[in-house]
Amino acid sequence: MSGEIRVPALGESIVEATIGKWMKRVGDSVAAGEALVDLETDKVNVEVAAEQDGVLEQILKDEGQNVGVGEVIGTIGAGAAAGQHNGSSTGVSQPLAGAPAPAGTGGTSAPRRDLEVSGEPQPAVPAGDERETRATPVAKRMAAEQGVDIRAISGSGPGGRVTKDDVSTQLRPDGAPGHQADTAIERQSSAPPTMPAPQPPSAPEAQAPSPKSQAPADGRREERVRMTRRRQTIAQRLVESQRTAAMLTTFNEIDMSAVMEVRRRRKDSFKERHGIGLGFMSFFTKASIGALKAFPTLNAEIQGSEIVIKHYYDIGIAVGVEEGLVVPVLRDADRKSFAQIEREIAALAVRARENKLTLNELQGGTFTITNGGVFGSLMSTPILNAPQVGILGMHKIEERPIALGGQVIIRPMMYVALSYDHRIVDGNTAVRFLVRIKELIEDPETLLLEG
Repeated sequence: MSGEIRVPALGESIVEATIGKWMKRVGDSVAAGEALVDLETDKVNVEVAAEQDGVLEQILKDEGQNVGVGEVIGTIGAGAAAGQHNGSSTGVSQPLAGAPAPAGTGGTSAPRRDLEVSGEPQPAVPAGDERETRATPVAKRMAAEQGVDIRAISGSGPGGRVTKDDVSTQLRPDGAPGHQADTAIERQSSAPPTMPAPQPPSAPEAQAPSPKSQAPADGRREERVRMTRRRQTIAQRLVESQRTAAMLTTFNEIDMSAVMEVRRRRKDSFKERHGIGLGFMSFFTKASIGALKAFPTLNAEIQGSEIVIKHYYDIGIAVGVEEGLVVPVLRDADRKSFAQIEREIAALAVRARENKLTLNELQGGTFTITNGGVFGSLMSTPILNAPQVGILGMHKIEERPIALGGQVIIRPMMYVALSYDHRIVDGNTAVRFLVRIKELIEDPETLLLEG
């Protein structure tokens, strides 16, 4: 008896996801608890596991398609594996009576190549071969755009279905049908011979070729990559933050000599005692909390016509991952020691890069810290993490000459930036907030009292 693969509950307020990647193909054996498909949501990725042993019988939703909570995306049947299929792409499994068997017994499909659109008119597909071709809509559209006879392509999807990767592997880098498309016919032993797609007629010498048709010869290659749901959400929220908030940024610079001296003296004993290195983030987290206590409107948000000032300190720590920036939250940071802060930040960063953060770890921050200095940024204007009204940007430490006591000396300096929502945070408040952070970092002992 077949079992349905359904989209599970994804968390509070999340009702839709995108099929990220199928980890199994139709015909593969699966075991109960084994991961089948990766779902992308606005905030985290969710793996859907098999609820029973059996064989992946059908894939009803392709990679890149949107699905709702509770929707059936595939089925698992009882029995041994039905056989292996070529390629890494999956397609909707809907067997057709009399359809030719999938050709080829190779391993994975050829690497995907960049696609280009030629400006020359393409010849029509000959009408002599009336075989029905099974292909995904994207593959059909791509074949039509490139002037490729899709009936000459060996499908690597379930049941011989032609996928977009099958079409792309039949194109030379210059975007024209080539020898690979011809050899695809030879691999289809059950298919009648098909005329190779003719080359587009060359333009007369007197007629200058159009810029579009010159693009492949000039090597102007393009690649289309599907934007992940998380990247779409990040883009949408950043634009929304700039559109809805009256965002300004103020800057200052901090002499890091004192903090670096404390780290130099204490780093070995700190690591030996706590099992974690003493970094800069714990100092800046403590300093931010001290400044937030002095200027509470930066630890607030706007709800309608009211300002909600929060007397707890859940500090968001921006972490760079492959798909963009995520901001896990360090809960009750004011109650944590330096070692606890360093340990939890390190754990959150690891889970972020392994895509294992939970929704709870990404929700509800009151203030955010982002450190562009780890990537070499000297100065930037961070964007607010709505609905928060403040974000602190740290930057690269660089030795610079400064005037101190009537003398020019070299000190390790860091530019810091505070972006804030001018609707509820006045300019003088923002400036004094940043000055307070500067004072706390340049005199770390005060962090024991203020942080």
